[in-house]
Amino acid sequence: MTGELLWVVTLLVIAMVLFARNSLRMDIVALLVIIAFVLSGTLTINEALAGFSDPNVILIAALFVVGHGLVRTGVAYQVGDWLMKVAGNSETRMLVLLMLTVAGLGAFMSSTGVVAIFIPVVISVSARMKTSPARLMMPLSFAGLISGMMTLVATPPNMVVNSELLREGFGGFGFFGVTPVGLVVLMMGVGYMLIARRWLSSDNTLQDKQRWKRRTFRDLIRDYRLTGRARRVTVRPGSPLVGRTLDDLHLRSRYGANVVGIERWRKFRRVMVSATGHTELFARDVLLLDMSDSGIPFRQFCTDEMLEPMVLRGEYFSEQSRDVGMAEVSLIPDSELLGKTLRDVAFRSVYGLNVVGIRRQGEALEGRLVDEELQLGDMLLVIGDWKLIRQLQQQMHDFIVLNLPAEVDEVAPALSQAPHALFCLALMVALMLTDDVPNAIAAIIACILMGKFRCITMEGAYKAIHWPSLLLIIGMMPFALALQKTGGVALIVKGLMEVSGGYGPYMMLLSLFILCAGIGLFISNTATAVLMAPIAIAAAHQMGVSPYPFTMIIAIAASAAFMTPVSSPVNTLVMVPGNYKFGDFIRIGVPFTLLVMVVSVFLVPVLFPF
Repeated sequence: MTGELLWVVTLLVIAMVLFARNSLRMDIVALLVIIAFVLSGTLTINEALAGFSDPNVILIAALFVVGHGLVRTGVAYQVGDWLMKVAGNSETRMLVLLMLTVAGLGAFMSSTGVVAIFIPVVISVSARMKTSPARLMMPLSFAGLISGMMTLVATPPNMVVNSELLREGFGGFGFFGVTPVGLVVLMMGVGYMLIARRWLSSDNTLQDKQRWKRRTFRDLIRDYRLTGRARRVTVRPGSPLVGRTLDDLHLRSRYGANVVGIERWRKFRRVMVSATGHTELFARDVLLLDMSDSGIPFRQFCTDEMLEPMVLRGEYFSEQSRDVGMAEVSLIPDSELLGKTLRDVAFRSVYGLNVVGIRRQGEALEGRLVDEELQLGDMLLVIGDWKLIRQLQQQMHDFIVLNLPAEVDEVAPALSQAPHALFCLALMVALMLTDDVPNAIAAIIACILMGKFRCITMEGAYKAIHWPSLLLIIGMMPFALALQKTGGVALIVKGLMEVSGGYGPYMMLLSLFILCAGIGLFISNTATAVLMAPIAIAAAHQMGVSPYPFTMIIAIAASAAFMTPVSSPVNTLVMVPGNYKFGDFIRIGVPFTLLVMVVSVFLVPVLFPF
């Protein structure tokens, strides 16, 4: 071992120790690695900083932006709604469905892209299920890695191995040649994560505890005693309400009925219309009502005004939280509203929002709030359009907005642009599948189109990129070149042939898997496949057996990057949102990697005989 190789290995060990101890941020360690390589002369400045121009880094950054666009337009949450609808409150069904969905999508597009897109979905689902995202983030990353074993084009290492076979004069693998192995590993991965998830909860951290303490719609409904007051009705054709504004109807004073939202069909889809004093009602409008006066019969009200009662799911419009918002506001000492009633200040006409609750000295007031004089210290609960609630935050001369419920995080400010976001996503996937356009360029095209269609904003796009993850990936890339330049890879390969060559093809398969998975801890799986594919074919030729099982084991091992957060961008992506430490991947990933190794060593020769 040369002095340069010893230095590279020592630096690699130091970096891994720092990662494991978590004493420094991982992106800082990665930048220190770059500095050490340059100052020691092991790599030139261009070689050490080559990661900044790597297409995969650009691809990952662009996919963060694409994922942000899917969140901002509500697409990601609609997927979460579908998952929640199918899985219900069962975390087990959610985990199974999530892994199957991600593995299926990743079979035909970048696994990194799929995982980046599903991260906000997992965060949303976890919040609504009141469970830690840590219990689903690692299953998400494992499913993304397993997706590389599903089709020939699922991951670059598969195509590298296939190209090496063709170059050596052999026939390549079929499009679904690796699929049987991938399906077995996927089923095994689902079963494994169902057991291992119990070690993934991070709810004991201060950050998670604060997250779960945040108030929700249900908390506000309870505090302001709104239970049982919500109604949902349809305006029939011929109703006396048709063609009149809410201010003209005086529904609150006549029936105690406060219209807080209006559902209306436009261009074959339902939209929520703000219920301001000047809003005109049309036939077939669906009204969301707050019936604050229990003394007036609801049936009589519907009969008089020709309204048809409808089913209302959830408690006090909690199911409509994407469209109808809530917020608590408090009067300031010199507010002009003090001593006046809601009727006096025409609150709905001025601000476009409805006051549905008032708390005074910690107790919720009941009855007709519209005639209640406001006092200093009163807490008002307003309900209405989220945009108007955000505008209310700028009105500091009369009151301040104190609390926004947790549901505000799931509001899509560009909901109307969802079809455009889906088009951008579909175009990106289609371009990636053609192989005529590089993946990074396809993702950049999608980002530009999302900006063109107003799915994202420039400021939001830059904030969506998780720069620490990119710096970590960039900082670890120089190790691949350093190991090659100093002869470390060649030395390892030579030892492999000397140790395993005489023990039969099964031992060689086992050794190839171990070596490939081991090298993949430090360099990219694509680079690992490039280095190992020729060695696998040469070993098969020397032993007089078919090269197909040996090259297939390389493809599988290259995707089995479960053991560390830096062994694959997929793992790196979920580390921060899952609140994982380096040791979490070792504890969960190493046993599963061993299971994949044993299964593939015995299964591959069955599918591809020696």
